[in-house]
Amino acid sequence: MFVKLLFAWSLMAVCVAIHAVGLTVAIRWFGRGHDRMEGKFLPATWMLIRVAGWVLVLHLLEISLWAFFYHWKDCLPDLDSAFYFSAVTYTTTGYGDLVLPQDWRMVGAVEALTGILMCGWSTAFFFAVVSRRKPTPSDQSDDLQTMNAKRADVACESRENR
Repeated sequence: MFVKLLFAWSLMAVCVAIHAVGLTVAIRWFGRGHDRMEGKFLPATWMLIRVAGWVLVLHLLEISLWAFFYHWKDCLPDLDSAFYFSAVTYTTTGYGDLVLPQDWRMVGAVEALTGILMCGWSTAFFFAVVSRRKPTPSDQSDDLQTMNAKRADVACESRENR
């Protein structure tokens, strides 16, 4: 049991690494055009579609990792079944039409927990991307304070120059 949980922990660690690298790449790719998209619906929407697509690719890579592992360990009859089982488990859909052998079931549970964590991380990332695109009231008040400070500086300079 311990060895199987060690396998599961290792797979979870690889999923975290895939996600970390993938989201770091996404930040670099999608962060470049931030200034050009402010207040523009179509470019911002296209950027969000690309982010969603990229995050989906990351999840599919992680699902594939688990599927190849199940196939390698002969936990499921074929690779197609392993992919199906992994996708259903990772997303916590859990139809129950395919199950792992008794001694591998905790590995499936760890995959489900990993899927929950990775989907939560993706949701947080997507939220961060969206919130960067829309100015918040505190951003607007910061802008107002900056603008007022600049006006005060200009007023002081003009008084000193008189």
